[in-house]
Amino acid sequence: MGWIILAIVVILVIAIISMYNSLVSSKVKVDNAWSQIDVQLQRRFDLIPNFVETVKGYASHESETFEKITQLRTSWANAGSISEKAELDNQLSGALKTIMAVSENYPDLKANQNFSELSEELRNTENKISFSRQFYNDTVTMYNQKLLVFPSNIIANMFNFKSRDLFTADNEEARKNVKVDFGKNA
Repeated sequence: MGWIILAIVVILVIAIISMYNSLVSSKVKVDNAWSQIDVQLQRRFDLIPNFVETVKGYASHESETFEKITQLRTSWANAGSISEKAELDNQLSGALKTIMAVSENYPDLKANQNFSELSEELRNTENKISFSRQFYNDTVTMYNQKLLVFPSNIIANMFNFKSRDLFTADNEEARKNVKVDFGKNA
């Protein structure tokens, strides 16, 4: 009888250790996925000053957009949480869409080698950011699911694992198409 109780205890301990390690592994994957987004966002922010300077000469009347991008870049560098960075990223994406739309009306700008290279780099980076966001959300979803399903939810509660937020476009502005109005007075 003692061997049976010992075997049950050993099996329970192994199951608890296995579930705990699975939760820790998932948490590390979530952190890594966010880090990949962070790397791509930093890459984009490093490209932006050169891109903005190239466009400025052609579209000087868009100074409000350029100032907003500069402010967002500074705010992003100082942001502390994932949700803050996500919100700033959404705002920046909208501002970059505006610049790309503005560039369509400047044939000389579109022909500029520096602009072409920078816009291609930004497009590639945007694609990487999009993929990284998707990967992050998939990873967070799997992690959060583990926190909710039985029996790992018991272990998660015992060891105080917390759910993570998905990367979302929280504002309506990020979901809208870009509207470019060249009827403005400069």
